[in-house]
Amino acid sequence: MTRVLIAGLGNMGLSHALAHHHHAGAEIVGLVNRSGEVADEDLAGYPVFTDFDEALAKAKPDLVVIATYSDSHADYAVAAMEAGAHVFVEKPLATTVADAQRVARTATQLNRKLVVGYILRHHPSWVRLIEEARNLGGPYVFRMNLNQQSAGAEWETHKALMQTTAPIVDCGVHYVDVWCQITDAKPVSVNGMGLRLSDEIAEDMYNYGQFQVTFDDGSVGWYEAGWGPMMSETAFFVKDVISPNGSVSITEADKSGSSDVDGHTKVGGLLVHRPDVDRVIELPGEPGHQELCDAEQAYILRAIEEDIDLTRHMQDAVQSLAICLAADESVRTGKPINLEATQ
Repeated sequence: MTRVLIAGLGNMGLSHALAHHHHAGAEIVGLVNRSGEVADEDLAGYPVFTDFDEALAKAKPDLVVIATYSDSHADYAVAAMEAGAHVFVEKPLATTVADAQRVARTATQLNRKLVVGYILRHHPSWVRLIEEARNLGGPYVFRMNLNQQSAGAEWETHKALMQTTAPIVDCGVHYVDVWCQITDAKPVSVNGMGLRLSDEIAEDMYNYGQFQVTFDDGSVGWYEAGWGPMMSETAFFVKDVISPNGSVSITEADKSGSSDVDGHTKVGGLLVHRPDVDRVIELPGEPGHQELCDAEQAYILRAIEEDIDLTRHMQDAVQSLAICLAADESVRTGKPINLEATQ
């Protein structure tokens, strides 16, 4: 039985906690929440802490799940591993490349398992998208976005996230990770632009951004992300991969709107286009948000039990974050970033 401590009980942390609550191989030994309160009835009765270090010392977990705000991810992950625990950490792994490398290096040196919350890696339809795209052969054009028209509680969450992380980093790491799995190529350069569209966020933050990436195999990618009540519901969901031999695209599963969490990962189907024929791949039985979180937590438990080699996973997590942080730097400086110079 794996002893599990969950830090952070927001949208993702709560889902991860419920995943372990229902997993036969996991025992929750503590929950960390700034308020010291847990509203979900299923989680009532577990020890609750308001201080992470105290929880780590008293609960003595085998696995720590970190779903706090981004600026605490690296320090919490390293502390957990130094205390003897394996780690699942929500994306982004850190807020700087140096911190991301520090976390991965610590995992290697201490022989700890480290899994980053790239939920699309556990989504069968996205796994199929990667397979179909690789079958087309490169070089590739990637066109993807995730704009969210948020208001009320969702906008408050987005404003809180933007205290430390721009939308193109917070969301972008998912999709850049998909690009890197398809190309297996090294990123060469990044160019970004962004705009602050609300007085409700800090003057040095922007809630809309887009960036372009070039790879050393000739592939190019475009990603766009925007949060807030002013965002358009038109073309907020674009997921295309194009190659000289055709294209593969995700079609929307429903029309519930850009603020719906399940809508961000659900796939209506895949449209595979070649110059001589179009093929639609139906994908029934799409997993919802909680099912995907269940799959993520089942994976880290299995990685611990079966001693799965996570070297490539950690390398990919650092690389996708480095690309998105370079995009953020490009937005802020107004200059393209040469990634080859930083590798």
